[in-house]
Amino acid sequence: MFDYKLLSALAAVIEQAGFERAAQALGLSQSAVSQRIKLLEARVGQPVLVRATPPEPTAVGRQLLNHVQQVRLLERDLQRQVPALDEHGVPERLRIALNADSLATWWADAVGAFSAEQQVLFDLVVEDQNVGLKRMRAGEVAACLCSSERPVAGARSLALGAMRYLALASPGFMAQHFAQGFDAARLARTPGIVFGPDDYLQHRYLASLGIDGGFMHHLCPSSEGFVRMLEAGMGWGLVPELQARGQLACGELVEICAGTPVDVPLYWHHWRNGGQLLSQLTEHLRRTASVGLVPL
Repeated sequence: MFDYKLLSALAAVIEQAGFERAAQALGLSQSAVSQRIKLLEARVGQPVLVRATPPEPTAVGRQLLNHVQQVRLLERDLQRQVPALDEHGVPERLRIALNADSLATWWADAVGAFSAEQQVLFDLVVEDQNVGLKRMRAGEVAACLCSSERPVAGARSLALGAMRYLALASPGFMAQHFAQGFDAARLARTPGIVFGPDDYLQHRYLASLGIDGGFMHHLCPSSEGFVRMLEAGMGWGLVPELQARGQLACGELVEICAGTPVDVPLYWHHWRNGGQLLSQLTEHLRRTASVGLVPL
């Protein structure tokens, strides 16, 4: 039989990115958390954590984390059926990985009513849409948004739609670098803005214009900061159309080449045995996400 106190310690170390924060979350000493991890490793006969900064689960650690995620959701279903089992009466937390652009645009409108009706708290992990699935594989989240359709073992995927991105820059930037009109070859020699090392959207855009290879760029891991840098004339970049409507309407930003959007598909991945709450959220997103996304 599993000792869920030990499994909870493992989940806390991964979710809180370290032993000290895990101890605070569990109301234990750091030494007690460490002892629980060691006891868990003794029982399974192999390490469950890679002692790095932050700690990472081993292969068997990921299997145990996947199990913990699904058990938590199934326990919520049981507590609703047998209220006496709910000792604490606190809302359920759903840990979800999603991309920063969804968080900055359509996500809150899509899930706000659901959160209030179901009394669920969201614990959001921001990851680029190209790599969010790794959080599912690691057993760190109950669901994720990503651009990959193929689910991990034990999960399902649902196509929600696509985010439409426009290549934008400030009028001043365009006047400085493209006074004679847009030139794709020149674009690769002007500063761009990239969200992070896993963001290849600008690279995709250049490739669609026949430009291969790298280009000079700023790194800005903030959706709001990304737009502010564009407005300041620091570079060009791809922004969700939803996010830039105001700036486009007032002329603060302009398309660098009209009629060349990039659509990024978004798939909702969730555990098959994630319980009623996760199923309800999935059905809710099926109905509401289409308001902010482009049909696939």
